[in-house]
Amino acid sequence: MSHKMQRGFSLISAIFLLVVIAALGAFAVTLSTTQQQSSALDVMGARAYQAARAGIEWGAYQALRNSSCLAAPPPLAPLPNTLAGFTVTVTCTPFPSTEAGVLVTIYQLTSEAKQGTVGTPNYVERQMSVTIAQCNIAGVPIPCP
Repeated sequence: MSHKMQRGFSLISAIFLLVVIAALGAFAVTLSTTQQQSSALDVMGARAYQAARAGIEWGAYQALRNSSCLAAPPPLAPLPNTLAGFTVTVTCTPFPSTEAGVLVTIYQLTSEAKQGTVGTPNYVERQMSVTIAQCNIAGVPIPCP
């Protein structure tokens, strides 16, 4: 009689093992997918940083070349290669002052690069701010000492 009661035990053990192995497989697949998405977002974050930095460099060139900020700066041209698809917005605010008879203009530049739609998993945005000083002696713009 005890032999008959033990016949169903191996079937229950096999089903239990299959369920445990399937759960471990599902966990491994989920973990792998999450790691891939996280890695892709890290790369996109680095690209957004570089796009924002390109905007800062463009804005600094424009401010120092023209010795003023544009009232309504034109949008930054589409960036090439790995930075394609990013929208870059650059703002510039001048703060002129006179120190020891020298006109000093402080430019506050802010660049924002973004790609994707807000609220979706593929949205990425980076913002940078830089302060640049330019001296103007006798009408000639020069770097401040």
